[in-house]
Amino acid sequence: MTTIGGCYVCKRTFSFVPDSVTVVTIDPETGLPPGMTVLGTFREPTPEALARAVAEPICPDCVGRATQLLESSAPRFETWHNPDKG
Repeated sequence: MTTIGGCYVCKRTFSFVPDSVTVVTIDPETGLPPGMTVLGTFREPTPEALARAVAEPICPDCVGRATQLLESSAPRFETWHNPDKG
């Protein structure tokens, strides 16, 4: 059965099958996955955070962008060149 809902990442509305959509578990009190800190580090989630966490759907476009980011190599920055030194 198809459902219409909003993507947690981009907030766009999309249709999905609840049993097969990619989801991320979010603690509604913090707005972050259980165990993630505001600094982006991880710690052991509390049982309370796990109990109140809800599964939020992610649209295929956002999943594709995340996959592409994970598969891409680290950005390369050209070495700075001082034109005055020849």
